[in-house]
Order: sequence, then C-alpha cells, then structure tokens
Amino acid sequence: MNTFGHIFRLTTFGESHGPAIGGVIDGCPAGLRLDFKAIQHRLALRSPQNVAGATKRNEADKVEFLSGIYEGKTLGTPIAFFVRNKDVRSEDYAELQHIYRPGHADYTYDMRYGIRDYRGGGRASARTSVAQVVAGAIAEQYLATKGVSIETYVDQIGPILLPDQVDGSDVDSSPLRCPDKFTEALWLDLLEQVREEGDSIGGAVRCEIKGVPAGVGEPIFNKVQADLAAAMMSIPAAKGFEYGLGMSAASAQGTESNDEMLIKKGKVKFNTNRAGGLLGGITTGEPIYFRVAFKPVSSISQPQRTVTDAGQAVALQISGRHDVCVAPRAVAIVRAMAAITIMDQMLSK
Repeated sequence: MNTFGHIFRLTTFGESHGPAIGGVIDGCPAGLRLDFKAIQHRLALRSPQNVAGATKRNEADKVEFLSGIYEGKTLGTPIAFFVRNKDVRSEDYAELQHIYRPGHADYTYDMRYGIRDYRGGGRASARTSVAQVVAGAIAEQYLATKGVSIETYVDQIGPILLPDQVDGSDVDSSPLRCPDKFTEALWLDLLEQVREEGDSIGGAVRCEIKGVPAGVGEPIFNKVQADLAAAMMSIPAAKGFEYGLGMSAASAQGTESNDEMLIKKGKVKFNTNRAGGLLGGITTGEPIYFRVAFKPVSSISQPQRTVTDAGQAVALQISGRHDVCVAPRAVAIVRAMAAITIMDQMLSK
C-alpha cells in the first residue's frame, strides 16, 4: 500500500529519479492556516546540504501545492502536492541495471513486480520520504493548535550513545541533529573514520511527544504504539522500534516496570513514565517517547560479492553519492511520521 492513516491519510507517489515526488492528503480539517515557511523549513532539515556525513545530491525541494488550500487555509478537501526531482545523475547507476546490490531492495522488487527502476533505488529510495515530511509538517501545525509538541534528535551513532537527560528541543542547527556538543564531536570523528574506510554505520533516533491528552487510541489493532511502529518501520533503513522501557523490559521485574499513580492537584498523575505514555494502546497523558534504530547505509565503496538478475556471480564496488549514516537525516522523517500518526489518532477519538 502507498497510503498511511485512517482519518488523516497520506498517499504518496514517485521514484528517486522520476520527475517528482508527491502526495495527496485526505482528512485534514478545514480552516487550518498553514505556515508555508515552516513546511519548507522541515524539508530543509531533511536535505543533505544541512547534515554532516550525507549524500552530495543537491535538491531545492520546493513544494508545490495543487489543491485543498485557499488563501493560506485548508479547505477540508484533498491536498495534492509535489516536489520536483532536479539533481538526478542516473548515469551513476547505469552499470547497476542488472546487478542486485547487497542490502538494497533490488532483488525483492524484481521478485514482487518483475520489473524495477534501478536508478537511485526507485520507489525504495529514501528520496520518497520528501512526501512524508511535507504531510508531517502540516500535521505538526494542526497538533500545535491542540497544545501538542514533538522533539526528535539522534541519540546514537555506532557504539556511541547520547548521555541521559539532555534537552532535545533545539537541534536544528546541529549538523548531526545532536543536543550535546561533546557527543557530536565524537560522532563527527567517527563518521570521518568510517567514510575513509569506504564503509557506513548505523544509528538511532529518539522522539518525544508532549501534550497528548489521556484517552487517545484504540485497545486492539490500532493501538497508538502499533500505529507508531508501523509509521516508523515504513521509513527506509529503519530496523527497530521500541517505546517506554522497550527491549529492556524483558529483563526487568514488575517493580522496575510499573508506574505508580497518585493524585496531584486533583488529577491522576504517574510517579514515573516507564510505560512511555501508553497503557493498553491508549495515551496516559504523560509524554510519549520511543526510539527508532536505523541500519548502516547499504551503498558502500568496499568490494562486495553479489549476483546479476541473470544469476551470474559478480564483484561489486559502488560509487556515487551516498550517506555515511542516515540517522541525522532520518530525524526529520521520524518527526513527520510521528506527527501524522498522532494527528490521525486524535482525529479518530
């Protein structure tokens, strides 16, 4: 499927080296005044020009709206938009037309469709996330009218983790979307080392959503965490999702997992937030927080063994423009998909 959401729905289209990437948003309430500069700002934060260790592909990413907006406000009708692809160098991929690249979706797309666009990964490319960022920027503006805010930042690159208790509210100026200068310096050195080795490296992004009231969500198949997991795992290169205690809950005891409850100023509150703001798939009113793990970029310049679509064994050494680590650029996409998911859930209540 190319559509995400139940009430606030996004359908995307386009390939990495096609004419454009775009989408259609359905279910956006009428009367929402849009800040178009803020939408462009979110696209700029996804752009490799503003991120260390990223591809050198240089796209302007100017979004063009076709429908659903009049005099700066949403009409409640479908919002159609697109972003043109301009800095394409398809000749860089000519030798890969019949070769399956390790770690990429070349082989699986061939098995699924019997045809594939090998240029830049086609539909499987992270370039397609441009549409998610546009829709997410609109969703975030809606959420702001409801008192909901989102913080997203990189909290791990390779083996180096961010310290606990950092302020992730303002990382836009950081080339690695990192809220800690000391850790950022370590990451920059690591990325340079990995680049010189012709390799790539993984990382993780943390997201925290504040201001969502208690009682949002569904109890079974559309739990908030289930929809968030689906949203995050739709992002190219995403390999893992955890919320609250996450995987560490497997080694915890009940006393280390439960959040004790109390009354403060006449309202139910939680003494801790190990649940990550969610119980039974429904929000508690506490901040929702989660992490998304991203694999190392599959395109590396070291020699690798692979095969062609004719079954011939070959040696492959990839050239071209590629990220060393996708986590810093993924920050904008994680934020966008979080906004889309929470807006959809709040509209469904």
